[in-house]
Amino acid sequence: MRTDDRSRIKVAVVGACASGKSTLVSALKDAGYEARHVAQEHSYVPSMWQRISQPDVLIYLDINLDTLMVRRPRLKFRPEDLAEQNRRLKHAREHCDMFINTDQLSSDEVQGQVLSFLKEYASTKLASNGS
Repeated sequence: MRTDDRSRIKVAVVGACASGKSTLVSALKDAGYEARHVAQEHSYVPSMWQRISQPDVLIYLDINLDTLMVRRPRLKFRPEDLAEQNRRLKHAREHCDMFINTDQLSSDEVQGQVLSFLKEYASTKLASNGS
């Protein structure tokens, strides 16, 4: 896939704290995608991810509390904090194009899954557009 094909796909990444959003967005940008981390977990507006980024593809990264505490031991996260973030992410979770639980995955594994998904998405999108 050419880099210009990648740049035609707008990707938004959402998820709870420490799920790997920033790492993934950085990798996607390095791979030539127009990618954005949307801080939906901090917003009371359920569809903020749509309004801000208007993505072609929404990637949802999930995490459980135990993994979050291993990744960010200095955060004083309580179960109710993660539950609140998950509540704020509900709309995005219901509309995501790809859902990945990152608990048992390395950042390279998450990246690989997403890049494979986007490659397939791009070939399908470009084929349907006659490009």
